[in-house]
Amino acid sequence: MPSAARLFVVTRDSETIDEYDDVRPGGYTPRRSRRETSQGKKKRRKQRPFWQEFPILVVIAAVIAALVVTFIGRPYVIPSGSMEPTLHGCPGCTGDRIYVEKLSYDFGDPQPGDVVVFKSPSSSWDEGYHSTRSSNTVVRGVQNFFSFFGLVPPDENDLVKRVIAVGGQTVQCCDAQGRVLVDGKPLDEPYAYYSDPYQPGLPFAVKTAMGVSTNPAGREFGPIKVPEGNLWVMGDNRNNSLDSRGHIDDQYTGTVPIANVRGKAVFKIWPLKRIGPVRSQNPQAN
Repeated sequence: MPSAARLFVVTRDSETIDEYDDVRPGGYTPRRSRRETSQGKKKRRKQRPFWQEFPILVVIAAVIAALVVTFIGRPYVIPSGSMEPTLHGCPGCTGDRIYVEKLSYDFGDPQPGDVVVFKSPSSSWDEGYHSTRSSNTVVRGVQNFFSFFGLVPPDENDLVKRVIAVGGQTVQCCDAQGRVLVDGKPLDEPYAYYSDPYQPGLPFAVKTAMGVSTNPAGREFGPIKVPEGNLWVMGDNRNNSLDSRGHIDDQYTGTVPIANVRGKAVFKIWPLKRIGPVRSQNPQAN
């Protein structure tokens, strides 16, 4: 008996070959079909159960968080009222949470009008500061670990102020109207709040047995020439901010090295009713 005729069909997919036997009138019945694709040659991998994938997801999320905190930015809490009304942080109030980004200062230096967060440059800025770290070695280690990922505040005295003058400029107060001068020109500062009217002849800071304190009725200081690579910073709440004016006797004459700047405050993220941008306004642009 003659053998059945065979027909090989090659589809447009050159990796698929079907072989047919002629076993019934009017058509062909497939004998065997094989698909020689790379996917067909590989065995399907079984999907891992969620309990195995979860630790991997946690590690990936932690690495991303650490990269964001290190190179892009992180949130900070405003602990005092020295930047009111721009930023709230007074006792009894809900301290503003702000987002501080770092990218701007990777490509340039802080400019007049920027609101910056910086690490205290000298011990005189640390008066009254207490570390938030636990005295327990294990707990402190856990706090330091989570701080690396931005989940716990860093163990340092971080402050927030507004840049008034930069390296090479001379700053002082006051003119006849009580305005701050930079290189002899009065500043335009709509963000500045003074609780007391200007009284000529009264200094801003006074020394006491307990250290340096502010004089609510005083404004005068300087002139101070800002060293290159440093900043002169002041709080917007001018009668209640122990800023550069109160640290003129330290090794930086009250200024802050740019190396100590952590970033630029750009947005208020909490509470909900105060969400919005933190605006930079150059007081020298007048």
